[in-house]
Amino acid sequence: MKRCVIFDLDGTLCDTSQDLIAAANAAFAELGHDIRLDPQADEDRATALRGGRAMLRLGFSRKGEVDEAQVDAGYQPLLDAYERDICTHTVFYPGALDAVRRLRAAGDAVGICTNKPEGLARKLMDALDASDLFDSLVGADRLEVRKPHPDHLIEAVREAGGDMSRAAMIGDTETDRETAHEAGLPCILVTFGPGAGNVADLRPDALLQDYSQLETALQVVGL
Repeated sequence: MKRCVIFDLDGTLCDTSQDLIAAANAAFAELGHDIRLDPQADEDRATALRGGRAMLRLGFSRKGEVDEAQVDAGYQPLLDAYERDICTHTVFYPGALDAVRRLRAAGDAVGICTNKPEGLARKLMDALDASDLFDSLVGADRLEVRKPHPDHLIEAVREAGGDMSRAAMIGDTETDRETAHEAGLPCILVTFGPGAGNVADLRPDALLQDYSQLETALQVVGL
């Protein structure tokens, strides 16, 4: 039975932080706020990989208490700005594409499970000329639930043609770990993202320091 390997997108397959931060800064400007996140700061880059609302909250927190109404007001402008300029600085992490190609060459199913809106995730994969490498892509708005709800991951496995008994999740956050464990799947967390300094403390089933070691990490979790 073939393996099925499902990847998170932001912070796992791709470093999207600079384009996300640019979108957040555009949203702050559109709302008339003198707030800017720094695309070179580790805290800001790590927050970017947790999503749009997290970036907005971080920016507003630096000016005082966070007003959730302002976060809501900034979310759509952020998405609009991101869609307009989705792939200026975004790159796959070193070795990620080679690892995906190795899995496919071995006959494994490969998919993406992301809390990024699905239309934006597909647009990004198209811009990176990588859509054809993935058997599934399930975004935040595909289902009524999103990670860490296990159905989000289960749907990615199903769509990829995989079997839950031979599947694993590759991610970079506690959300990814919780998603995998709620679905009954092993979780491998990468250690190279800007917020990855404490991923060992999350007690994943394995750690991945470099994509050249992916097959070894899959063996560690029993695949």
